[in-house]
Amino acid sequence: MKTLDKIPTGKIERASKLVKTGVKIGGNYAKYYGKKLVNPEFGRDELNEDNAGDIYDGLKSLKGSALKVAQMLSMEKNLLPNAYVEKFSLSQFSVPPLSAPLVRKTFKQYMGKYPEELYDSFNKDSVNAASIGQVHKATKNGKELAVKIQYPGVAQSIGSDLALVKPIAIRMFNLKGKDSEKYFKEVEDKLVEETDYVLELKQSKEITQACAAIPNLRFPSYYPELSSARIITMDWMHGQHLGEFVKTDFPEDLGHALGQTLWDFYMYQIHGLKKVHADPHPGNFLISDAGELIAIDFGCIKEIPDSFYTPYFEMANKDNIGNDAIFSEKMYQLEILLPSDSPEEVAFFKSLFHEMLSLFTSPFHGAEFDFGDDVFWARIAALSEKYASDKTIRKMNGNRGSRHFLYMNRTFFGLYNLLHDLKAKIVVNNFRKYIDA
Repeated sequence: MKTLDKIPTGKIERASKLVKTGVKIGGNYAKYYGKKLVNPEFGRDELNEDNAGDIYDGLKSLKGSALKVAQMLSMEKNLLPNAYVEKFSLSQFSVPPLSAPLVRKTFKQYMGKYPEELYDSFNKDSVNAASIGQVHKATKNGKELAVKIQYPGVAQSIGSDLALVKPIAIRMFNLKGKDSEKYFKEVEDKLVEETDYVLELKQSKEITQACAAIPNLRFPSYYPELSSARIITMDWMHGQHLGEFVKTDFPEDLGHALGQTLWDFYMYQIHGLKKVHADPHPGNFLISDAGELIAIDFGCIKEIPDSFYTPYFEMANKDNIGNDAIFSEKMYQLEILLPSDSPEEVAFFKSLFHEMLSLFTSPFHGAEFDFGDDVFWARIAALSEKYASDKTIRKMNGNRGSRHFLYMNRTFFGLYNLLHDLKAKIVVNNFRKYIDA
């Protein structure tokens, strides 16, 4: 793959890249409507593929938060056309890496030394290049190490990148008015945290130590003396990426065991620590030859305040969903219903969220849950399709829910998808024995 000797860091330089991408998308639409005139039955599949390819190609050379947002969207499998999901998911693994001279320059700037002065060996070619950083393999004192290097300029360009992405998000999610700013501020704050490798190192050590009691779960060790604000050194972990593992013919009982470990890991964090690894995409997990789950990235950690945690999980209670008075109270506490809502909006959103939450919280309503159940996923797909084509929603204010929903919903949606890929049947409250221990 071609390497990058330079990443655009200036606001104007980055904006011009996206303008060029916009011109290409305009051409794709012109081509689509031309074919539509000739054949009214002509579908949007080709348009979606062309647009997804052009948007991804434009973002991958920028790297940073714009590409990270694409990665986040790729997890929303029921929100975007499949062409976008497939293309955007490449941002987890397949983007052009930094050239060797730029890697050496980054080391000199943030570590005061070149990589060959710090490690016994250092592979100048990256093993994995993603949205915010890339990983190189190294050795020191007989240990195999993974060295994550942040791309230059990523941290400084977050605000301007989000300003460029904002108009697209506003249209996609039907956001209106000043209230929408709280969602963009939440994303910006989390992305700023993700570029702070000193914070990531601290969070990694805290969570891995707290979750050490969960069996079948492994983490790398981290090396502060070989880390800095833009570089992290950790153990090299051997295993197959979860995304690749689920494409193999793995034994059913192994899928259940890995799924239980994954579920317990997340539930322990949420209910025991009140903070959670909020980036559950397949690139952040490996499966060892011994069938263990390995978690390798803790850049995105969401803290869950009690003011959100309590009504959020009270809302997941089946009896509360069925009790109109309690359900309405929780809807207001979680800012899904607003004091300014008209009677029409109250009725509409109560009905919509009652249907959605009855389905999405169903994994919590019994002793066990089968995430491989195709009926459950067919119902999710049908519900998504129903509201995607509902013209009433477009007339309503789409600013719904506390800002904390953004990363909590992302966490659960990503977790559900990973468990579905593993075809896992899990014991819902198994995690509690680790909290009570």
